[in-house]
Amino acid sequence: MIFNKEGSTTIITQEKTTIVELVNGIESKYDSLKNDNIIINLFSLKQISVSDINEFLLLSKKYKTAKRSFVIVSDKIAYDDVSNEITIVPTLQEAYDLVEMEEIERDLGF
Repeated sequence: MIFNKEGSTTIITQEKTTIVELVNGIESKYDSLKNDNIIINLFSLKQISVSDINEFLLLSKKYKTAKRSFVIVSDKIAYDDVSNEITIVPTLQEAYDLVEMEEIERDLGF
């Protein structure tokens, strides 16, 4: 896992670990990441399934409950194929844009 912090957003890029190892790694670092918006970049994965994305469900709920963004970036799974509690976008730029929009909504009290 590669962690890259930009302002209040941390981008986590998956390298060689499995999805389960990635989720466990993020959970183990939750205390240091809990105040950040999280973008999970899964572009290095050649194959990914809906069940792989569902591994992030509890983390996604945890961050959204804490009023933080949690976005997964992958062009291999369609937005409509996953739970509406998981945010998935096809590009890193869309993830940045989504985090920015959610920050504005939170600042405005939505």
